[in-house]
Amino acid sequence: MYEAVHAHPDGDATAARHAATAARYGYEGVVVRTREALDPAGSGGGPGRSPSEAAALREEYGIDVVDAVEIDADDATSASGAVGNYRSSRTVVCVVGGDDGLNRFAVEEPRVDVLVRPMDGSGDFNHVLAKAARDNGVHVEFDLGPLFRATGGKRVRALSDLRKLREIATYYDAPHVVSANPRSHLELRAPREVVAAAEAVGFDAEWVREGIRAWSEIAARNRERRSEAFIEPGVRRGRYEEDG
Repeated sequence: MYEAVHAHPDGDATAARHAATAARYGYEGVVVRTREALDPAGSGGGPGRSPSEAAALREEYGIDVVDAVEIDADDATSASGAVGNYRSSRTVVCVVGGDDGLNRFAVEEPRVDVLVRPMDGSGDFNHVLAKAARDNGVHVEFDLGPLFRATGGKRVRALSDLRKLREIATYYDAPHVVSANPRSHLELRAPREVVAAAEAVGFDAEWVREGIRAWSEIAARNRERRSEAFIEPGVRRGRYEEDG
């Protein structure tokens, strides 16, 4: 199971601190959403950085570290440009939703891996978006952060939104991911805690586990696609290609 975290400078803890804590809690990997926190896979390091920063963290803490980007744009046009810029250099590409235009753009764009926080702000999620997410393989994030950190009316509204989102996404078989959306290692929760808390407010435990595991499946799929041997799904370069 993987957790998707915000690391410094977007969050309050370094990628290394997140990795160390996640490993102790029993995660197999962390997806670092903050683009400035890690060098992209396959790149040379900047000043003061190792050329294989994520690999060094994997070796040190015994946990997979995935370079990702979370695109927080003002509108769909800006988001589209950012996706084009980062798709070739980041293993996982997420787009922050929160309004109808961004939500629609994300689920209709196959280059996007995850639509995150679709119910924030004025955003809504309906059957049209759910079917587009399913058809384009875009995962919809269920942010359980408010379950752990919000109180009062804000927590009640967030849970209501999550239940509505789950009903629509599951009915139309849209793929999903689950996260506690931690911005600090202190906000990380062990997988069993995430599952137990979600189950306590009415979510199916196995469905939550599937959402936590989905982060690792996205990373594995994209790493395969970026490998030199990959041509298209089900087709890979091999020694027989040269014979032709």
